[in-house]
Amino acid sequence: QIQLVESGGGSVQPGGSLRLSCAASGSRFVINAMGWYRQTPGKEREPVAIIIRGGGADYADSVKGRFTISRENAENMVHLQMNNLKVEDTAVYYCNAVNYKGYPQAGDYWGQGTQVTVSS
Repeated sequence: QIQLVESGGGSVQPGGSLRLSCAASGSRFVINAMGWYRQTPGKEREPVAIIIRGGGADYADSVKGRFTISRENAENMVHLQMNNLKVEDTAVYYCNAVNYKGYPQAGDYWGQGTQVTVSS
């Protein structure tokens, strides 16, 4: 069973920066895709950034140019560097890991979430 543990959330003023990290344990291989989602009260969880094992990444339009996702394949870790944070980035951020069907430990895994608050 793969377990994900996030770190790095907190409070920051608009324009500030935070770096989220997520470590996966229990995986015997490099995880196919890892990423970050976020959720605010009353809204559905939405994707923020996803990065695949080969390094290709995709971002939500609202964070392009401000957030950068990276990963360490050997450690099955993923990071999210968030710059120029805006009030609307306030949310609980969840780490996600996916192994595709047919791959070992196939499934969709989630961390417990970490709060990011942007306010003045």
